[in-house]
Amino acid sequence: MERNVAAKLVFKTAANTKVAMAIAVANNPGYDSLAETLSITCDGQDVPYAELADHHGGRFHYMEFTEPSEVTVDYHATVVGTGVADTSEPMELIRYVRPSRYAESDRLLPTSYAEFGNLQGAELLAAVRNWVHGELRYVSGSSRGTDGAVETLLHRRGVCRDFAHLAIALLRSKDVPARLAAVYAPGLSPMDFHAVAEAYIDGGWHVIDPTGLAPRRSMLRITAGRDSSDTAFLSTVGGSLSLKTLRVNADVNGELPGEDPGQLITLR
Repeated sequence: MERNVAAKLVFKTAANTKVAMAIAVANNPGYDSLAETLSITCDGQDVPYAELADHHGGRFHYMEFTEPSEVTVDYHATVVGTGVADTSEPMELIRYVRPSRYAESDRLLPTSYAEFGNLQGAELLAAVRNWVHGELRYVSGSSRGTDGAVETLLHRRGVCRDFAHLAIALLRSKDVPARLAAVYAPGLSPMDFHAVAEAYIDGGWHVIDPTGLAPRRSMLRITAGRDSSDTAFLSTVGGSLSLKTLRVNADVNGELPGEDPGQLITLR
């Protein structure tokens, strides 16, 4: 499979702003090839940056701006082949079964046991995916950046990260390690960065997308973590910025793969 992805960002920073950006495809040794370009400019001049390694092959690009700056970012990547499945150390499995900022599994434990009883493994994964898909409405712009899984369940609507947070919290409530993955998603409409959930069952990580908006086989990981606090595509570490432009594109060379929500799929 050949997948082509691109992102363009234009943002304006205040003085003394440090920026961490996660838009590059995660490193995976299994790809036949990964060809990419990254251009970061301000007033026609290249902006110096550092590439920082994150969990699960993710890469953050870090920049510092002492003066107010308008920054343009262009990223393009072509990935050929299928990557190897991600693995986890024991400490990661402990981390991903704990409650986190946006996936309050401790508060949703009664709900999870009431809805899913003694389900386990692939059966539990499918049940959680289908329940979240059926209970929530996808409404663009309907959630706040501070909303977690509990707030999403109360409002019964959200965007992709809200669907993923709720699924993650319900799975962790059943002692299943679960995490959020930020991905490029060919076939997604409207096109944007996408968020899905991954759960560790049967010795491997399997992705579920409760929104059902894109086929999972064509998705490309950007980064992964406890929830969206670990995976934001653009954040500041001191200072502030305003995002003026965001354009994302992702496609495959040929037909999109089919999608069976009940099938176990890994991000590759």
